[in-house]
Amino acid sequence: MKKVGIISVPYDENSSFEKGPAKAPNAILDYFANGSLNKGTENGHLLKINENVHILPTVNICRPDEFFSQLEASISDSLSNGYHLLSLGGDHSITFPIVSAYHKIYPNLTIVHFDAHSDLYHEFKGNRYSNACPFARIMESGLAARLHQYGIRTMTEHQWQQANKFNVDVNEMKDWPSAILEIKGPIYISIDIDAIDPAFAPGVSHREPGGLTSRDIINFIHALPNNVVGIDIVEFNPDKDIDDITLNLSTKLVKESLGKLLESI
Repeated sequence: MKKVGIISVPYDENSSFEKGPAKAPNAILDYFANGSLNKGTENGHLLKINENVHILPTVNICRPDEFFSQLEASISDSLSNGYHLLSLGGDHSITFPIVSAYHKIYPNLTIVHFDAHSDLYHEFKGNRYSNACPFARIMESGLAARLHQYGIRTMTEHQWQQANKFNVDVNEMKDWPSAILEIKGPIYISIDIDAIDPAFAPGVSHREPGGLTSRDIINFIHALPNNVVGIDIVEFNPDKDIDDITLNLSTKLVKESLGKLLESI
């Protein structure tokens, strides 16, 4: 029987600019439990902890050299126990080991990626596992059948070369709105909070104006087919937030992501 679980990954050692996203999972879960938002989702689900949503043990990574193997093993274990997972980061580097675990069960995975940046660098500042590189690692390892990116507004020549090399569907923000995808197989959604305009989400390490509105991303997620098997939400930096604006939005996205996962099981 499929279940929905939330797994926290408070890890930001691969942040390329500023630390802070490691603090996000605890902040989001505390606000989810005690903040002003109720537990009803827009697609009609009432979220009940320990009933239709389960809080799974936190993945505490103590050594960078164990980052990939420890996280991949933890995700694999949760998947083998029947969970569709909402993973809370942390920086965006966590997506590579998570998708690696998913690929073992879903070899034809399609990724829908929301971000200001394409995160396709071959390496960044000498680090191949930087938060600027996860989708280069995913695509070169053959872990996804297709990668569709939305909210992108910082492409470089190198990243275009990478996108062409891996046949990535890059939807730049200047061309928004984009058509909703019709995807037959399993879908994995990766949400970098900086995909959203800093007017709605100032609490990120890399503020890039001109992004998605809160409504844009929520509508897009709900309009996707109901075959979503996993979601991650990454790069919220509580140290950069203003009056909990980004915390509130991140928690709202947690709610709607859980609703989408429940709709998909």
